[in-house]
Amino acid sequence: MTSTTQDFTDHYVQVGSLKMHYLDWGNHGAPQMLLLHGGSQSAHSWDEFSRNMRSDFHVIALDQRGHGDTDWSPRCVYTLRAHLRDITSFVKLVGLKQFVLVGLSMGGMNSYAYTAIHPEEVSRLVIVDVGPEMMKKGGDAIRRFTKVQRLPSFEAFVERSLKYNPWRTEEQIRDRLSHHLREYPGGNWGWKWDHRRFGKQVGPRDPKDLWRYVNRIRTPTLLVRGAKSDIWSARAAERVRDAMSDGTLVTVENAGHTVAGDNPPAFYAAVKAWLQDTNAWPG
Repeated sequence: MTSTTQDFTDHYVQVGSLKMHYLDWGNHGAPQMLLLHGGSQSAHSWDEFSRNMRSDFHVIALDQRGHGDTDWSPRCVYTLRAHLRDITSFVKLVGLKQFVLVGLSMGGMNSYAYTAIHPEEVSRLVIVDVGPEMMKKGGDAIRRFTKVQRLPSFEAFVERSLKYNPWRTEEQIRDRLSHHLREYPGGNWGWKWDHRRFGKQVGPRDPKDLWRYVNRIRTPTLLVRGAKSDIWSARAAERVRDAMSDGTLVTVENAGHTVAGDNPPAFYAAVKAWLQDTNAWPG
């Protein structure tokens, strides 16, 4: 099933028992790039970045299990291992080879692990605002925001989101929520993501587990941290950079945890400059 829009096409592929949704931004034949969103988000979290990248890369943004328009896990399984099975199968089914992998938060943890296990598949790795050592303050703030599952109207979510994220414009928040929310029977609005996963373990249980993946990575890696992030401290990001054999750390100003959406021009510029520096930019 495929439906065309101005910028991208929606596609579905069967991965195990799940029908997974992804956005294909075109430019087939160009170097490939796979984008993995954070928890409680969707493939549309990358829309500004995808529009900027699509002239030089074949960009694919995946809705991970239980998010966006991908199926929910029947047994509410959202472990790192389950995500890795999905990504491994998806990469094979879609035919990705020697691609740039970009992951934010939950998607970043999945990206660390996938790259460590499949170094031959990933040409460059971009990790956005996540590492083995995370700050409790930011995690608690995200949980407080996302624990409200339903509200009486779309407008109520817009108002709440504007208060939560001061770096976003109302226009951008409305566009993003149009992809992240749905209207439920009775007229209430709520998140598309699987509310049953709230409070469940979605990454490694111990920071040491993620460190084991980080320490195995030899792929050139860009670490991007939001200057106002309350999730990933500057020191924690530096420790990851220092542990890597080929790691670069950049900080994006006027951005919190969701860097790519909080300051799209600066995020794009940072990634583009690094890809060019590492000879991964086409032409």
